[in-house]
Amino acid sequence: MPIPVHLQGQKPIASQEAPAVFAVVGNPNSGKTTLFNALTGLRQKVANYPGVTVERKEGVCYSQHGKPIRIIDLPGAYSLSARSPDEAIMQDVLLGRRPDTPRPDAVICVLDASNVERHLFLATQVLEIGLPVIIVLNMMDLAAKRGLKVNAEKLSRALGVTVVAAQANKGDGLTALRIAMSRADLKASPWRCPVPQLFSRGMDEMQKSLRETSNYGPRRAYPEAFLLLTDEPRMAVPGSEPLSTATTELAHTWQKRLDQEIPGWRSELVVLRYNEIGTLVREVVQRINPEAPGISERIDRYLLHPVWGFLVLGTVLGMLFFSIFSLAAPLMDAIDGLTGWVGGLLAQAMPAGDLRNLVVDGVVAGVGGVVIFLPQILLLFFFIGLLENTGYMARAAFLLDRVMSKVGLHGKSFIPLLSSYACTIPGIMATRTIESPKDRLVTILVAPFMTCSARLPVYLLMIATLVPVGTAPAALKAGLLLMLYALGTGGAFFFAWFFKKTLLKGVTPSLVMELPAYRMPAWLDVLREMGERAVVFLKNAGTVILGLSILLWFLMNFPKAPAGEEHSQLSYSMAGKIGRVMEPVMQPLGFDWRINIGVVGSFAAREIFVSTMAITYNVDNVDDDNNTSLVESLHTQKRADGSPVFTPLTCLSLMVFYVFALQCTSTLAVVRRETNSWRWPLFMLGYMTTVAWVGAFIVYQGGRLLGFH
Repeated sequence: MPIPVHLQGQKPIASQEAPAVFAVVGNPNSGKTTLFNALTGLRQKVANYPGVTVERKEGVCYSQHGKPIRIIDLPGAYSLSARSPDEAIMQDVLLGRRPDTPRPDAVICVLDASNVERHLFLATQVLEIGLPVIIVLNMMDLAAKRGLKVNAEKLSRALGVTVVAAQANKGDGLTALRIAMSRADLKASPWRCPVPQLFSRGMDEMQKSLRETSNYGPRRAYPEAFLLLTDEPRMAVPGSEPLSTATTELAHTWQKRLDQEIPGWRSELVVLRYNEIGTLVREVVQRINPEAPGISERIDRYLLHPVWGFLVLGTVLGMLFFSIFSLAAPLMDAIDGLTGWVGGLLAQAMPAGDLRNLVVDGVVAGVGGVVIFLPQILLLFFFIGLLENTGYMARAAFLLDRVMSKVGLHGKSFIPLLSSYACTIPGIMATRTIESPKDRLVTILVAPFMTCSARLPVYLLMIATLVPVGTAPAALKAGLLLMLYALGTGGAFFFAWFFKKTLLKGVTPSLVMELPAYRMPAWLDVLREMGERAVVFLKNAGTVILGLSILLWFLMNFPKAPAGEEHSQLSYSMAGKIGRVMEPVMQPLGFDWRINIGVVGSFAAREIFVSTMAITYNVDNVDDDNNTSLVESLHTQKRADGSPVFTPLTCLSLMVFYVFALQCTSTLAVVRRETNSWRWPLFMLGYMTTVAWVGAFIVYQGGRLLGFH
């Protein structure tokens, strides 16, 4: 059955020099980004809006006539009332208040067809902006499974705009959407939400002020006036056109008057809008077998259960970590073999000397020692993308909110903290969705405790050293890794509770979120995300890690040891001297001076520790034909007294240190930008380093007291 499209009196788009600009808006979990990806394919670019950390995603698609169309994917939001930077950016772009972004010629508003009533709240607000709008009823298959039949034709007539039914994850409806986008004279909707008479008078005065002070056209004045009256305080972001003082003061004056004469007027506006939406939904949505619960509701009886839900969540996470070890092993062996083969080939082809040592021991060993973990990192991103696409991630957020609220974390902190498992930087940037400044700051301060992918190479190296191949099943290694993740998560929860009780006291608001229907994953989106992460990781390995590996090689090889003392080159080097200077502080943790070199080097990026160890333990190796793996090399290292360097206790101490240590200059830079101050990043560095040292000290010294080595 063809996907229907309902057009409102349109004709082919007129010839024009600049491509038309369409903005894509919608609620979170509406499939907005899936639709954007389906339209633009690989013709995308991602950056940040100047002055803020809100992501700016743009792409190009082509009309039915071959004309390029510029598409801007705006942040997901539940309404146009700006209470976070994400929502403020969306509002300002739609109103044409961003000089760095063209005002859209039209808007594509994506709705989840299985939850039309909730999603129409934002859609009706967008209609009032006065721009031409195309409504996309996405996930029509899910609506049918839930016993809902949405009449796109009736919705089109009621709102006076084009309505396209689609299933973006399968590509259904894209042709109809492109046809709609190819038309000129897309009509702005005449739909308006009724408002109290006094509020209407306030809007009239606001529109007059806007026209006099900002030269706003009539189609901009109405929504701007409405939003200025309802937003308190209004969220402002850098780079947007400021309003005049007169208009801002007039808005405050009317807000005070409305508070006095119509108490609860903001809630009344919401009720009025939902009343109109309810009437509309009763006309266009038909429920078939309304008494039968949908598939998602039946599944949620178990997955959201206070007992079974947590058991399922623990099982899912356990399977995830087990798969990271078992499935990635063949690929890791292949990369390890390739690295050894390349190093051996170069060693044979190049004459002996510093240049060969630099290339083989510095570049190949350093970069190869990190790239070997690419399969495991990609598997981690694959499973996270899979959980997000199927709708389970929102359930995990709902479950964990019960725990998070007890330690003072806002429910919206879950997504930033979850993102921090991949990388702390986007996790910290994601805190912009949290309205409360204190809750946002608490989340920023604890986000680095979540085990990011940069820690994963360190953990995997130490686990492999602690539990050699063939001595224990993969389940034990997976269990150790899961314990490290749990320790970092526990640290985040503890310090969130501590900060909310001391430095940043405040009441944590309750979580209100929408649980999307379960759906089949959009495999192309998952694979595209994996590809993007692989490119970022390899760029990092090819630039930052390569540069630092070369720098470390020089620090470890210069100045040169005296003749006859070449076997002690590392001791004579600048790196060796730095490591020995740190010994009084780090020795109580079980770290020798060589490990100290890795700790210092990894401050630029945690995964540098692995390449540092690879370089460090190749420096003294005078046998160029020795291709012993890094793990085997670590097993053979001895201290001055003949005892092993990497004992089980030292491996555990190192892992605990990296669980809590910040060790990331990029994170400090992002926190500086997010908080607009050096106070909080320096505080974060100080308290996390202290916690890391104390934690490692307790593990090492406590273990020795118990008789372990």
